[in-house]
Amino acid sequence: MNRLITLILCFLLLGCAATLYKPEKVNGVSFVASPNKVDSSHVKPVVSVNANYAAIMPFGFIKNLEHPEIIHNTDRQWFGETRAGADQYISELRKEGIKVMIKPQIWVWRGEFTGKIMMSSEEDWKALEDSYSSFILEYADLAQKTNAEIFCIGTELELFVKYRPDYWSSLIQKIKSIYDGKLTYAANWDEYRRTPFWDQLDFIGIDAYFPVSHLKTPSFEDCLKGWEKHKVNIQNLSETLDKKILFTEYGYRSVDYSGKRPWVSDRKMDQVNLEAQVNTTKALYETFWNEDWFAGGFIWKWFIDHQNVGGEANFMFTPQNKPVEELIRNQYGTK
Repeated sequence: MNRLITLILCFLLLGCAATLYKPEKVNGVSFVASPNKVDSSHVKPVVSVNANYAAIMPFGFIKNLEHPEIIHNTDRQWFGETRAGADQYISELRKEGIKVMIKPQIWVWRGEFTGKIMMSSEEDWKALEDSYSSFILEYADLAQKTNAEIFCIGTELELFVKYRPDYWSSLIQKIKSIYDGKLTYAANWDEYRRTPFWDQLDFIGIDAYFPVSHLKTPSFEDCLKGWEKHKVNIQNLSETLDKKILFTEYGYRSVDYSGKRPWVSDRKMDQVNLEAQVNTTKALYETFWNEDWFAGGFIWKWFIDHQNVGGEANFMFTPQNKPVEELIRNQYGTK
């Protein structure tokens, strides 16, 4: 009889544990490439903010939007933008138990938007495809060798994806032959519903710069309301495809009107507003972080030299040394 009671109690306890269990969120930072190597002093602030993931972002460079050649992994780049740099960053992050998403990105000369990369001939499209494959497979190989938990196959490349869908399907198969971890793509906030290959990936990745408020200092409540229509669309796609949503980038500037056009990085917008950054970020957490269909995300952006960046006079994206950093720490520390 005692044995039977013990077995019943075990089943009940296991059942309760299964009911209460919630998968760990990706509580990530976008770990910005620098000219220098990193050490434990650069990783400790990532641990301090309770992050469990970091996005590592090596870069390739294109001369202009019509140019098919991607220059990458050269000695003319910053150390952190190269394969050796990405490898070294990952090694240091691993020492503190931080998981990794490798997220190779393209920089177009003068900062033109990558979503508008567009070739004018079939010959140039083929050249771009060959060049992009060389770039992305280099880092798929690194992802496999470093056991990166997630690999992002591209960032905000809407026209390239739109006009060359067969190439992307073929590329995904090549990546899968090299790398056996989880895959995503970082679609821009106004692109993700047209991305054709989500069914071939593990996460629906979104760079989540959705407009949520027109106010100079957006309130928490106003931002919650601003998220309503976006959330419905995001959740519907997640449920239709049975894929979790991952915010491959999210965040707001500490500036007036931060919720109006969150993707804008124009330095002419320079009126510091720390409250706006807190309210917009808090509303994003309240809207998404407790949803089972939401995997988590990576705050944009986190610089390695923590003590000397950000601060209360800074009007750009980084949360470092601003009131919003404590908000992130509390959110990421929630179990």
